[in-house]
Amino acid sequence: MSLPKQKKRRVIFHIDMNCFYASVEMAYNPKLKGKPLAIAGNPEERRGVVVTSSYEARAKGIKTTMNVWQAKKLCPNIIIMKPNFTRYRAASKQLFKILSEITPYVQPVSIDEGYMDVTEVKSKNPIKLAEDLQQKTLKELDLPCSIGIAPNKFLAKMASDMKKPLGITVLRKRELDKILWPLPVEEMYGVGEKTANKLKKMGIKTIGDLAKEDTYRLKQLFGINGERLKNRANGIDSRPVDPDAIYDFKSIGNSQTLTEDTTNLGEIHKLMDFLADNIEQRMKRKNVAGKSIQLMIRYHDRKTITRSKKLQHYIEDKADILFIAKELLEQHWNLEPIRLIGITIQDVENKQNIGEQLDLFTYEKQVGKERLYQTIDNLTEKYGKNPFKELQTQDRREMNPSTSFQKDFLDDYRN
Repeated sequence: MSLPKQKKRRVIFHIDMNCFYASVEMAYNPKLKGKPLAIAGNPEERRGVVVTSSYEARAKGIKTTMNVWQAKKLCPNIIIMKPNFTRYRAASKQLFKILSEITPYVQPVSIDEGYMDVTEVKSKNPIKLAEDLQQKTLKELDLPCSIGIAPNKFLAKMASDMKKPLGITVLRKRELDKILWPLPVEEMYGVGEKTANKLKKMGIKTIGDLAKEDTYRLKQLFGINGERLKNRANGIDSRPVDPDAIYDFKSIGNSQTLTEDTTNLGEIHKLMDFLADNIEQRMKRKNVAGKSIQLMIRYHDRKTITRSKKLQHYIEDKADILFIAKELLEQHWNLEPIRLIGITIQDVENKQNIGEQLDLFTYEKQVGKERLYQTIDNLTEKYGKNPFKELQTQDRREMNPSTSFQKDFLDDYRN
């Protein structure tokens, strides 16, 4: 899709769904409305953590990433539910369909948020358009959202966070000194905890301080990102709303905490097998292969290491991913109890852009695949439909997804 021509005055929306997982559960079961509700992964396990919670729960002090036992201590009557990713995926698809009916320039950034360029939408003024959109998602999906309106993506994102739930906030460049600059620098989108600490050591405490800081000094400490942060603080962001940005990625990974800190190699290998299987399924869905494997190990004391291996050829199969990951584990594990394992395949490319790399190991496998493909083609010709297509494209990870789910299905609404 060709992007709209850059104009001096763009009108960008950032749509941010409020307490999305909890809101979807409340829409599905209205009896949950008005009650303290938390969605938590593995709520039965000691390390089960809160993924999101309703505003009623937040009023009791419940926060994202809080352990379930802590949440129950703060709010004994809290309702804890496991995530229902199939339900959330369906709601997200409906949401982005609604957005795409207004403009083709919609860029999902996760399952519950995205940007819209409504510069060319002349039928309504931006505030009226935002009000109608907010009411439409509430009426048709029973889901609340906040909307930020601004001349660029950064300011729209900052604006949508300023009033929740059901907020509509306009952030103009001429108002930055009054609205944006007084905020603590750690509240700026794109500034993480480590960056915020470094900025504070430089004497930069507010977004306004960052906006006025010397560019050279920032670049000395943060490189090109220092200049980028200063530009954003000054409301400068020329990035377009790109509907095809969802296809731009260079890695696919997954990590998971073990049930308990362990040195049991069988348990560690079992988790690694699960992670590699997850990655293979996601790669198949995206039709990609990768050329580098990274292993992350987090120990019982939360010390974390990452080690990677660059390969001579592209791989896509679980067995190959797992073989390299286990090799890295053997080389770099210090035998202390492990808390979390992560596997990532990097240097990812679409298979259409990769020349087939057949060697002695892959040739026989490829020949076997060709036989399978021929059988499928024969059945398709006979019955008029690929009998395996539905099974192939329905990602098995829907039954057991992880946080990587957030970005895996952002093109659903186009189908």
